[in-house]
Amino acid sequence: MYKRILLKLSGEALEGKKGYGIDPSALKSVVEEVSELLSMGIEIGMVVGGGNIFRGLRYEEYGFDRVVADHMGMLATLINCLALSQIFKAKAIKARVISPIEVKGLTESFSRELVETALSNKELLLFACGTGNPFFTTDTAAVLRAMEIGAEVFIKGTKVDGVYSTDPLKDPKAVFFETIDYETFLMKRLGVLDLTAVSLAMTYELPIVVLNIQKKGNLKRLISGERIGTIIKGGMGNAGRNTC
Repeated sequence: MYKRILLKLSGEALEGKKGYGIDPSALKSVVEEVSELLSMGIEIGMVVGGGNIFRGLRYEEYGFDRVVADHMGMLATLINCLALSQIFKAKAIKARVISPIEVKGLTESFSRELVETALSNKELLLFACGTGNPFFTTDTAAVLRAMEIGAEVFIKGTKVDGVYSTDPLKDPKAVFFETIDYETFLMKRLGVLDLTAVSLAMTYELPIVVLNIQKKGNLKRLISGERIGTIIKGGMGNAGRNTC
């Protein structure tokens, strides 16, 4: 069983059926899943995307400068982290919002001492604003944070069951990978994760698990030792099975 994890959620995980913004029921559902892991004694850092509010990569559609658009996306992740922190607070769970972009009274700056103290006290760490730099995705930021906190695994929560050869929502013949090594993932340029993030994880041998966060109980099942989703790891080879 994992003891310390970094959980990455897309902003879409908070938009629910609304298709945009923050849906209260989706927000509470995420908090319930994570709270259950905390009650099991799991130490957790979280990175949440901001695509439910603003996606920086769509800057050309708006006619925005890429750097400005990326910073807007970072601030969108901060809104999501603040929303999560409030629901956790209502459940008497202390959640610290840590950000490379300082917002006085709302965020804290990263320090190793703060991280170790908070995690040992079973406090939740919400990492906002990515790396604080443009041109880097929240996937890459999540891998960086995972290494900084000494996480045993980087868990990417998505709306599909794991890694497929193509988008399973569009291609019924998509092949599901139960395991896949870093090199094969990069060679195939599979789209569920940013390639820079996977390259960085490979360099430091950080295992990645991709799973469907929308299936209630998946996180607990994974932490309890069940085989859930896809594991991306060095030296594993790869095994695919057709989902048709």
